[in-house]
Amino acid sequence: MKLACCAYSYRQLLQNGEMTLEAFLDVCTEIGMDGVELTQYYFAEETDRYLNHIKREVFRRGLDVSGTAVGGNFSNADADARHEQINHVKDWIVKSARLGSPVLRVFAGRRPEGIEEEVARRWVREGLTQCAVTAAKYGVVLALESHGGLTADADGLLDLVEPTRENPWVGVNLDFGNFTGDVYEQYARCAPLTVTTHAKVTCRQGDDKMPVDYRRVVRIMLEAGYDGYLAIEYEEPEDPMVGVDRFAAYLRGCIVDA
Repeated sequence: MKLACCAYSYRQLLQNGEMTLEAFLDVCTEIGMDGVELTQYYFAEETDRYLNHIKREVFRRGLDVSGTAVGGNFSNADADARHEQINHVKDWIVKSARLGSPVLRVFAGRRPEGIEEEVARRWVREGLTQCAVTAAKYGVVLALESHGGLTADADGLLDLVEPTRENPWVGVNLDFGNFTGDVYEQYARCAPLTVTTHAKVTCRQGDDKMPVDYRRVVRIMLEAGYDGYLAIEYEEPEDPMVGVDRFAAYLRGCIVDA
């Protein structure tokens, strides 16, 4: 199992201009990451020239692009907005392929007010199915994240992804910080369909948070046959310039102990 870091971990620095995407790559190199997840929000531009530049800079630092990520909402009640979302994901499948990313993280969204949940779920499945055609063409796996809303628990996430179980271009981005309740049982259920992950320091338990036991997590994932990236998505109040490095050291120990 390998370690990556999501650009989102340094979101405030990237958003306020204190850090460039290239500087993010430097930080990841310095703290010994194997890969980086490149989030669409933080690209200075999306031209082919700039994407090629970032791909080269990743390579020059000895890193891999572990994945790319977009936001979005497949369950928007407005049909035109859903169509725009599908086109946006397809566009970023192409951009992900240019960057050398094997996987693109996507969101399902939430049930719109006044819409039956099963209708919203059907829209998500339809969106994934349409985008999977483009994903297969360009060789980029779609990873639906456990991200609240329609994917707030394992039941909701698997309900959306299970229909595509036989499609090798759709899987799960298992975020270990976004489930509540018996999170380890839910991790185990989602692990067989997981193609990439987000590793947060804590998970939610009502209004509280508890640390995630990553020794236990690593064992669950390995038992399910997952040996890919643990991609750090740092959300703690501590400065990420300090906290990410410390968390990475802990995760390396968990991988070794497994």
